[in-house]
Amino acid sequence: MTVRSHNDLATLDFIQYLDGLYGYAMVLSRNRAEAEDLVQEACLRALRGMNSLRTEASARSWLFTILRNVWLNQLRQRRTAPEMVELDSDKSGATEPADAAQDPHAGYVTKMERDQVRIAIRKLPVESREIIILREYEELSYQEIATVLGCPAGTVMSRLARARSKLREVLASGSMASPREVKVAGEASGATAYDTA
Repeated sequence: MTVRSHNDLATLDFIQYLDGLYGYAMVLSRNRAEAEDLVQEACLRALRGMNSLRTEASARSWLFTILRNVWLNQLRQRRTAPEMVELDSDKSGATEPADAAQDPHAGYVTKMERDQVRIAIRKLPVESREIIILREYEELSYQEIATVLGCPAGTVMSRLARARSKLREVLASGSMASPREVKVAGEASGATAYDTA
């Protein structure tokens, strides 16, 4: 969906950003329905604020900033509102098609490694998770991440170094996931943009 602002200063193709936004929302919320709601709300707010977008080049970090702010606002609201429990859950996880050219064992090992990294990232504090996702999976620059997080680029670099160190510790520790956790992570991983293979 391409959106053009009223004054034609900005044209924005939301479709090219949806996967990244959804993946980032999954990292923040850890819930498919909530991630979808976050992306939808962020896109609606972006549509309303198209006139504030300076250039299309900054659209990516602008959208991620909006998404993060929507998430932070929802967290603040949850602290004051009673918690809702979801009775229905979607257990229908689609499986990825197998690559016929790849050795089945190599494919299995790659998937297991990807799931182990995904689980290790989930064990990190939210600040570490989000900075790793923004840099390593979304490939945002330090300056773009600084814009999204609202901090200096130097702070981004030091936070990223600490987050990578924590991730290495989790991966190196013997507390890796059981086969059941890996299976659940593979089924619940709706954010395929964050596959590490």
